Amino acid sequence: MSRLAHPAGRLAIGSSVLLRRIGTRTAAWVARGRRQDLTGWRAALGCWARLLLVAFGGLLLWRIVRALPNLMWLLTGAWTIAAWRAGKPTSTAAEEPDEEGPEAGPKAAPGEAMRTLLVDLMGTGAAVHLSTVLDHLQQQPDTAALTASWEIADLRSQLETLGIPVHPKVKAGRRGPTRGVRREDLTPSPTVGLEASRAPSTAA
Repeated sequence: MSRLAHPAGRLAIGSSVLLRRIGTRTAAWVARGRRQDLTGWRAALGCWARLLLVAFGGLLLWRIVRALPNLMWLLTGAWTIAAWRAGKPTSTAAEEPDEEGPEAGPKAAPGEAMRTLLVDLMGTGAAVHLSTVLDHLQQQPDTAALTASWEIADLRSQLETLGIPVHPKVKAGRRGPTRGVRREDLTPSPTVGLEASRAPSTAA
């Protein structure tokens, strides 16, 4: 029985990670349907349309499975493989949060590493959305275990703790404005640097 405990636990953890990931991404996709140039119920029409598409897709999948029961074997196999991969434990990173206690919450990367990551994700752009950053963190082997249960609010809290400003409406790529980080906030201001260099001479 003990031999099955480890693989069963890994599948359970992987399934939980997959469910949260699918739920988070689906909710984010539905939320992106909101029109920023409209107000009231008209602005939410896109969200309702996407929600109906999600419901229709679920109903269609259920009808297909009812018509072809053997398809469940294929879906079950695909889910098992995905859950097994998502439940893969990390050697060092997964043990660090336990050392600080359960109340420590999500652990952020060091400030400089996070700033470097944000700049890399921006590429040639001037900003990056938090959803893009969160997707990247949840897909990387070294951060997936730590950020699997994160939501946009968790990432925003960690960035603000590191002193990285988060703006409510940021345009990046082809997507509409949503919460994100701007490149100008990640580089030190020349004026601030000049004042800092003059501070010792003024005090003297």
